[in-house]
Order: sequence, then C-alpha cells, then structure tokens
Amino acid sequence: MQYRKFGKLDMEVSALGFGCMRLPTANDDPNNADITENEAFRLIHHAIDNGVNYFDSAYRYHSGSSEVVLGKAMKNGYRHKVQIATKAPMPMIKTAADYDRILDEQLKKLDMDYIDFYLFHGLSRNNWALVREQDLIARAEAAQKAGKIRHIGFSFHDTFEAFEEIITGYDKWDVCQVQYNLMDENNQAGIRGLKLAASKGVGVIIMEPLRGGKLSRPVNEVTTRMEKHGYTGTLAELAFRWVWNHPEVSVVLSGMSTMAQVEENLATADKALPGNMDEDALALVKEIEAIYRERPGIPCTACRYCMPCPQGVNIPTTLNFYNEGMIYDYYNESKRLYPLFGGNAGKCIQCKECEEKCPQTIPISEWMPKIKEIFEPS
Repeated sequence: MQYRKFGKLDMEVSALGFGCMRLPTANDDPNNADITENEAFRLIHHAIDNGVNYFDSAYRYHSGSSEVVLGKAMKNGYRHKVQIATKAPMPMIKTAADYDRILDEQLKKLDMDYIDFYLFHGLSRNNWALVREQDLIARAEAAQKAGKIRHIGFSFHDTFEAFEEIITGYDKWDVCQVQYNLMDENNQAGIRGLKLAASKGVGVIIMEPLRGGKLSRPVNEVTTRMEKHGYTGTLAELAFRWVWNHPEVSVVLSGMSTMAQVEENLATADKALPGNMDEDALALVKEIEAIYRERPGIPCTACRYCMPCPQGVNIPTTLNFYNEGMIYDYYNESKRLYPLFGGNAGKCIQCKECEEKCPQTIPISEWMPKIKEIFEPS
C-alpha cells in the first residue's frame, strides 16, 4: 500500500480509502439497510490488514445502517488502526442544536468516543449560507474542543465558484471531499479545485473515481482502443491510476461490496504514485474520454439556468440520468436510481419556460416525454 501526506496534517493516509456506501447486501442495493454484516466485516478487516487506514461513511448511507456496521467492524483492536470519517447530513440540519444532536446520535451509532474526520455532507452555495447563518463552524469547533471530533472538513457537489467560496470562507478546513475522475476533470471542483485545496494545505479526498462504477465496465469502443494501445489492465485500474497520478490527491475512496473488488483495488493501490503514468497511458485516457464524450447524449452542462421549473421537474438531474444510460450503456442502473435521486420527467407539461433560459438551446420539452417513456413506463 502506498501512503500519502494528508494536506497540512501530521499524518499519512493510505492511497486507497474504503467508502462505506456500497457494503454488501442481499440484493446489492446501496439503499438497502440490511447489510450482510459478516461479509462486510470480512471485506473491511481484509482491507485494514492490507494497509487501508481511511474509512468513510455518512448518516444516510444504507438508510442509516452503514455507521452501525462500520462501528461493529472496528471492534477487537481495529479502531486504533484506522481513521474514521462520517458526515453531518445537511438536509436534516436547520439549527445549531440539530448539528449537536445528530453528531451525538452518530457517535452512539458508531459506538465510538470520537470521530476522526467529521465532514459537512454535500456542501453547496445554498447550504453554505445556512452554515454561516447558524454558525455551524462554531459548533464543529466546539465539538472538536470537547474531543468528539478531531478534524473538520466538507464534501462537495457544486460549481468551482461555489467550491472557491467555501474553501476560502474558513481558514481551518482540514480536508475536503470532491468528485473527480477522468470524465470530471473540469466539472464541479475539478482540477482547479484540487490545486486550490492543495495550495491551502487542505487534504483532498476523492469520491466517484469510477463515476459510480460506470468506468469499471467499458463500452465496446473503449475496449477496442485499450487493446490497440496494448493496455492489458482493466479500465477501472486505468481510471484509478489517472486519479492517483495527481500529486494533489491524498486518498481515493472506493465503495467495495465484494472481495474481488477489494483485491483488485489493493493491487492497483500498490502502484498509486504521483506521476505513475507514461505518455502513452495518458494519451489513452484522453482517447477514452473523447469516445465517451462523442457518444450521443443531451448537451446539458448542469448550469441550472433552467431552474426552478414551475412544475417541479428536476431538469438537470432528469437529463443526466438519460445521458448516463446512453453514454455509458448504463440503463439498468440508471432506471433503478432515477426515482431515488429526483428524476421526474413525467411532471413536464411542455410549457417551454426552461427553454427560454437554456444557454445550450436544448429542446427540453421534446426530451422530457422521451425520458418519461424510458424511465417512467406506465
């Protein structure tokens, strides 16, 4: 296992981190609260025994069961071998009292006296305003002083401009968690966010290195291109190596639900060095990115200028599910997640108010019935 400096903190973290959002369940459903505990323990302990020392959970993972199972897995001496991270569920926090109450609940679920890394979950420009309004940073610092948490951070899904506002809005952030992969180099925080965080000594945690698993199952054109380059590894390995190639990255999370996934990721992590990729490998990554970008999809950039919809359609999310299915041949998974994450094309009445605001001139009203037919069959 390779280890990396964790920003300005006086510690090293394993290049591979264990994300606890996809622990094994009977039907492989990440929303299923019924985790197969003995198998989860086996995977977690094997990862720790092979050098993984960072574990990431959240209040809502596995409908609230992830923290409980992770806490159980840390018995018998494992707790002191690792760093445990979990997150404050921002949609549930409206006041400082909510922050304190939920933190205490999470400590009880984990059955721990303290949490190593406590992150504000899914910060965006909107809920960053709530953090400031309710002075939740002061609550985090009070919890830190009381010994309930050791380090303060945030996870993030929004634009680079929002990321810049948040990371410069508090000068004591220890870590940030951002989505980053070979398809998202310039999306959300992106490469600019990585460099900004690193310049401020903030440890960078990467989530979605395989874009929710989509980069673990290459489409045929990608497989052919890899063969032409003589690349004998998997697309997942290549995608991980590309993320680890960035010196700004501290730890890369992977949600692992089988021993085969743990073993493959451990083997890849042995090569997780900055600058580990030669020119040919980097060229292959660019060609793969181009293949996916050339596949037919809706040219939505998720700028959200179309929002709010008067009928309550979550337009960017709905369009994104169509794109995920089309670009990555990922329809079955997209259909499963569509209702869970707010896809609702069926609410569209074709008023076209959104089309007047769309800088990409997308005929949204024409797409919505097509998306409804695919994802909301009657």
